[in-house]
Amino acid sequence: MDYQKFNNIFNHIIFCKSNPKADLLINIAKHSERYLGIFRPTKTKTKLLQSLLVSREIKFGKAFECLVGKYLKEYKFDTSPDKYEVLLQKALEIDQLAKKDNTYYFIEQKMRDDHDSAKKRGQIENFKEKLKLLINRYGENIKGYFYFIDDCLAKNKKYYEEELQKLSFKYKVPLKLCYGRELFEFLNIPQVWSEILEYLVQWRETLPDLPSLNFDKYFSESFEEIKDLPPNIYRKLLDNDEIFENIVLMLFPKRKVLEMLVEHFRQQDETIYRQLASKLANKLSYHSK
Repeated sequence: MDYQKFNNIFNHIIFCKSNPKADLLINIAKHSERYLGIFRPTKTKTKLLQSLLVSREIKFGKAFECLVGKYLKEYKFDTSPDKYEVLLQKALEIDQLAKKDNTYYFIEQKMRDDHDSAKKRGQIENFKEKLKLLINRYGENIKGYFYFIDDCLAKNKKYYEEELQKLSFKYKVPLKLCYGRELFEFLNIPQVWSEILEYLVQWRETLPDLPSLNFDKYFSESFEEIKDLPPNIYRKLLDNDEIFENIVLMLFPKRKVLEMLVEHFRQQDETIYRQLASKLANKLSYHSK
């Protein structure tokens, strides 16, 4: 894989495919107390930044899922087209399922091993459910991997090793716990890890230090991202004066996107949009004085 392809995967999933501004507004509308409550050691602006950064971390994990799948395909693993169909009946999703030389490779992929006790037990139960369904479909010709990308953390290594050993004995299939490079060594493509590290260092140099809280900075892009949010979300943002004055006006300091929303609401047929247009226009007029 060349660097440009790597770069495109990460930038598309983290910055293009995602909707961090829309997600943030939804979270504010549904959980305003998380941003405005006094029983927190952070100010509102800091909490908003924290939410955007958490969203970016989640998308980072999704980008790695995509990346590993692309590498498997590049090295002649047959990435199974029916992997989601297999688990759809139980609303389970599998990170990687690939076939090579009549063996199925099942990979449960996580960013880092830093979970608490309840979470780690849930992860193993989830892995077991997927493993059972895959064995029912493909028989015992399966190799399973419980994989953590970040090899700097191994908080629950002993626990996972013991649990995977039990599952391996019970279901008669080889299961491995692996961190960082180890997965690719087990798959006989160790060079992939060196390439990932090289490209990751290069990609990180292009990142901004912090996401911007000025949604008016790229107002057309912001408008397109948020204009189709459910009207009840906008109603919650506008009905609560504290949210509007302390958060909404902070995120839209030039009012450009808000003014575009007024016009957008006016063009809709439903009564609720006309009400939103009137309410938002009145608030903008009041706060422009």
